[in-house]
Amino acid sequence: MKDDALEMALLLDFYGEVLTEKQFEFFDLYHNQDLSLGEIAENEGITRQGVRDVIQRATATLRELEDKLGLIALHERLTPALTRIGAAADAILNANLEHFNHDVAFHAESILKQIEALKQYQEQD
Repeated sequence: MKDDALEMALLLDFYGEVLTEKQFEFFDLYHNQDLSLGEIAENEGITRQGVRDVIQRATATLRELEDKLGLIALHERLTPALTRIGAAADAILNANLEHFNHDVAFHAESILKQIEALKQYQEQD
């Protein structure tokens, strides 16, 4: 993965639903909203160490899920591949304009529709 902030955001996006409500909240406040451990602790009426422990457990859970399931890694491989396939289908459609063939156009457009469906599916997760 890229940098730590991006990694944490992706982990929460992909796997955040498995966390407890408090783990999700603390993780989000700390990593996405840039609150300090002290600020979270003060708002929640607990110790800074308590906040740190919750965030560490959440982080361990999210990383373990990614290690086992690899959904983020798969997403990072699929996204550029879909882009390249789409560009190739567009090139086929453009090349087909000179000597138009209905079958070629149909299949290239079908590829583009399937790419769009896969991208929408990716966005749901």
